[in-house]
Amino acid sequence: MASKTHVPCGPCRYDDVTKDAKRWCTNCEEGLCEDCKNAHRKSKISRNHKVISIEDYHKIENVSISQVCEHHRENIEWFCKTHDEVLCMVCVPSKHTACSGVISINVASTNARQSTALSDLEEAIDGTLRNVKQCIMNRESATKSIDKQELAIKTTIFETRTKINGHLDKMQEKLLRDLKSTSHTCKSKYSKLFRTLQSKNEMLTKLREQTQHMKQFSSDIQVFLGTRQVNQRIVREVESFKRVIGATKDYELKVAIHRLIEKLANEVEDFGQINVSECARKLAFRDPKIDQDQIGINIPTSRNISDVKLQLIKTFQIQRNAEIRISGCVTLPNGHLLISNTTNENQLIEYSDTGEHICDIPVLGRPFDITVIDSNRIVVTYPDMKILEILNCNNFNIEKKISLQNKCFGISVEEGSLYVIMSEDYTIQVLDLSGKQLETLNIASNSVLFITTSRHGIFYTDYVNNIVHCCSLKGEELWQFKSESPFGVAVDNYNNVYVVGLISNNLTIIQHDGKDSKTLLNKLDGLEEPTPLYYDKEKSTLLICNQNGMVALYKVV
Repeated sequence: MASKTHVPCGPCRYDDVTKDAKRWCTNCEEGLCEDCKNAHRKSKISRNHKVISIEDYHKIENVSISQVCEHHRENIEWFCKTHDEVLCMVCVPSKHTACSGVISINVASTNARQSTALSDLEEAIDGTLRNVKQCIMNRESATKSIDKQELAIKTTIFETRTKINGHLDKMQEKLLRDLKSTSHTCKSKYSKLFRTLQSKNEMLTKLREQTQHMKQFSSDIQVFLGTRQVNQRIVREVESFKRVIGATKDYELKVAIHRLIEKLANEVEDFGQINVSECARKLAFRDPKIDQDQIGINIPTSRNISDVKLQLIKTFQIQRNAEIRISGCVTLPNGHLLISNTTNENQLIEYSDTGEHICDIPVLGRPFDITVIDSNRIVVTYPDMKILEILNCNNFNIEKKISLQNKCFGISVEEGSLYVIMSEDYTIQVLDLSGKQLETLNIASNSVLFITTSRHGIFYTDYVNNIVHCCSLKGEELWQFKSESPFGVAVDNYNNVYVVGLISNNLTIIQHDGKDSKTLLNKLDGLEEPTPLYYDKEKSTLLICNQNGMVALYKVV
């Protein structure tokens, strides 16, 4: 591969001359200096070759495209339309002699830049990039969630430690107060005995002194009588002393630490434990189907409604104690079903695709419609509050609240723009995801509640005038279709439109050009005042709900 700083001229290098190339021939795959470029252009065999500047060559020099047969190592010269294979001269006689659709590679590659396959390839790359970016956003959101969880756990640990410290401080203060009181009681008893013994000591000392003085200075009669009297007193004091010392006690202070405190100090080695619960997160990622054929095979951009059939996946009844009135429904990226109950319960209801109730999600007001923005976000409308909310569809936290001037009902998302039905002023408001108004599209009726969009247009239903409208993304009317009491509306990958009739109790599919229709379901299939429906373009499934809580999920085949 040539260096970006120096691309040699191929013909000159063949003559052992080194010159910088100014142009590059994509057919010959070599550089050309000014002289060789002119000669190359004059030659009959190469004058139609595609010659580009060296600067443009640098943009494609790392694009590896082999023009050699991988089986025989010969140049690719033919294309078999029958088997959709490129061929060399060896391939043709060995395997494709019976094929009628073998044409030269030059013919096959005519108008390759304008081919549907190249457009699909570019779209597939762009779509994959969008999916990757959405997955990146999802993982960034998950990482931020871990940071929040870490902070919350730290706070819990610190609060727990503070609580434990405070409780230990209180218990310590109480124990020290008990110690002081007990110690004081013991010392008071010692002090009382000490005073008694001190008193007796003083009394006996005084008696001994009196006895000695009596012996020295008193008469014999006084000594005789005094001896008897003092002796009697001594007997009484001895008995009293015996009783006192017989009741003497020693006190020893000890502490018995509570067994749980001992256990905390000696056995509890961990303050707590950090647990990780793993929950499989099904990231929505569409695997684009890249069709390589550029000749002879038509890429399906439309589908006739006569070929469309429905296969029932699951049907179930939402069980509620209170009244239920379903107005919106979607299939979430993780496969769960989310339903809006437009009663005073102020809830969204989440179910699995097999009909198990998962949870009720409290919301600000009475929700009307829901739709999916991407793998991380949904948007909900609240007509009474004149607002819509963008929610994280993994934890249902509010990411954005957008205030509107009028009541908002049906909502759809296309290429990052929100299309909202505003019934009071007969308009469709087009907003970006920050809430900035991009456009206002007029509609001819105030009896419009439901809307859906595709890359090719806007579809909405007028339930009073019994009309399904199709218009461009700029609001220009493309076609109308008469349909009895049309309510919920959805569009598939081929721009065919699905509509439920509230009074007619049926599901109708309308051809993408509005010229034909077919009834897919009716009251015998369980439709009874069907209101919303949602087509999942990734899974080709159709979700339909009756107002009273019957839910049906179909595979579109």
